[in-house]
Amino acid sequence: MDYQVSARKYRPGTFADVIGQPHVVQTLMNAVSTKRIAHAYLFSGTRGVGKTTVARILAKALNCEQGPTSHPCDTCDNCREIAQGNSVDVIEIDGASNTSVDDVREIRENVKFTPFRGQFRVYIIDEVHMLSNSAFNALLKTLEEPPAHVVFIFATTEIHKIPATILSRCQHYNFRRIARTEIIERLRHVAAQDQLRLEERSFVALARASEGSMRDALSLLDQAIAYGGKAISHADLELLLGAVPQELVQEFIRAIMTQDSPAALGSLANLLDRGHDLRAFCAEVVEHIRNLLVAAVVPGTAELRSLIETSEDDLNQLSMNAKTLTPEQLQELLAIFIQAEDSLRFSSHPRFVMETGAVRATRLLRRREGTGPLSVQTALSPSQKPPAEPEGRKSGSLTPPVLGQDVPVASRPTPKPTHISREETDERPSIAPGPSHNPPTNVASATMPPIAVGPQPTLQWELVQEEVAASFPNIAPFLEAGRFVGIEGDFISIGFAKQATVARARLEKEENLLVLSKLCERQLGYPIRVRIIELTETHPPGPTMAQIRAAKEQEQRLVLFERAKANPTVKQALEIFGAELAEVRTLTQQEASE
Repeated sequence: MDYQVSARKYRPGTFADVIGQPHVVQTLMNAVSTKRIAHAYLFSGTRGVGKTTVARILAKALNCEQGPTSHPCDTCDNCREIAQGNSVDVIEIDGASNTSVDDVREIRENVKFTPFRGQFRVYIIDEVHMLSNSAFNALLKTLEEPPAHVVFIFATTEIHKIPATILSRCQHYNFRRIARTEIIERLRHVAAQDQLRLEERSFVALARASEGSMRDALSLLDQAIAYGGKAISHADLELLLGAVPQELVQEFIRAIMTQDSPAALGSLANLLDRGHDLRAFCAEVVEHIRNLLVAAVVPGTAELRSLIETSEDDLNQLSMNAKTLTPEQLQELLAIFIQAEDSLRFSSHPRFVMETGAVRATRLLRRREGTGPLSVQTALSPSQKPPAEPEGRKSGSLTPPVLGQDVPVASRPTPKPTHISREETDERPSIAPGPSHNPPTNVASATMPPIAVGPQPTLQWELVQEEVAASFPNIAPFLEAGRFVGIEGDFISIGFAKQATVARARLEKEENLLVLSKLCERQLGYPIRVRIIELTETHPPGPTMAQIRAAKEQEQRLVLFERAKANPTVKQALEIFGAELAEVRTLTQQEASE
């Protein structure tokens, strides 16, 4: 017999052989058993999940010599002819190449003929969404009231392209993607039948690359056999699939966990030297960190096995590695690489994006007072674990500053003089010093006082605002839409009303948060982070930064107005002309010289 690809050789022949679609199989079996057979079925789902296969099995169930039966024998003449595709009672039509009205008219003319050997004439139309609108319209009447011996089965990968008039005349069955565990089991069965030798992780790699398609998984297996023969090494399989070797992913994760920035950058360089795609690598890193997070929060091995589809050895290794980091730390790492993955889609310098994310990740867990990378054991000893998140980080416990009062800063050692290291400039975008500004007048001190306790460094938020307006005008208007909430621990909180979605989204971007953090660090003298929160009813009401600025400007105008009215010359002019003072403004240097 001629060679057959695995997807055809191991194609299910009965309902019992179908995997991954129990909801469809059970419904169809019950329908055949109870003789409640519809005149039109519509199967939708992604490629390679069994739509056409189930359509053929349903045709067997209807025309089997022992039927109609939910358990076709798959050995009688009718079943064998349907399996081989040459049955006169089962007509398979490719919707992509038979799209015209004339093709549908031919179907309408032929449906009146009774079956030759079976009990039903079954029309299987694959990729039915390719039919033209005129062809669909020509099919409507026949589809709604076909002869009793006719059953239509439509299959499509794009259900949204099917007209509603067709959908309403069919029983719709949605085929889901096949789970990795089921694909792995099927691949093991095929490997045993064909006497193939594969590593366990090779089955996992094939299942991951198939993206839920059984046909794709079997096609990839055939390709691997053609490359490596009966004994397929995992290295050859990864090379064939174009996948990123898991050794490189684990090496990169290890560098992050040991906080070794040079090693992480070296891993990326090695990856690029081998010609791998950074986007695919970043996706693998995101999935690996996600698996670590799941392993960190799910205690039981059985529950973990259902959430992470991987080999038993990799699962045990994940469980061990997950104990070295807290779930909060893993969430921060996940956020870093998800953001890097988004940036890689549009960046013309993907290597720089990934390297920046790697440096940030390796420095994330480093002790602030440390100078070098830590070992995993040191970083995770009880005395070195990062402090628990303070209660003040909850949005409901933050108290906004009251005008005219001082807001205390969490106690901390007196900082050393500020010095921006080379590594720090690599981690955050550099910020050029803005133009110098004079300290605010008494109006400013009344609206936004310095935040200090005793000898601690102070944060004059209004100076931060002025520097943002001068050096970063693209974010200044969005910043003014919120209000300063307070300092709690290592965080400065800026609150926004629920409806200020645009301003919040703009400031929540990582680069903008780093800008604000850097400006605050410059005043305080120690590292601090800025976070954006949503103001709720638990927060006392208060003005936004824009309202404070407007009040300050109004007060300055009133002061100028009173000074002008008190000026003897102005006072005399008003009396002579019987006029009123309408507007007062300060002249610029150029206007004054002119």
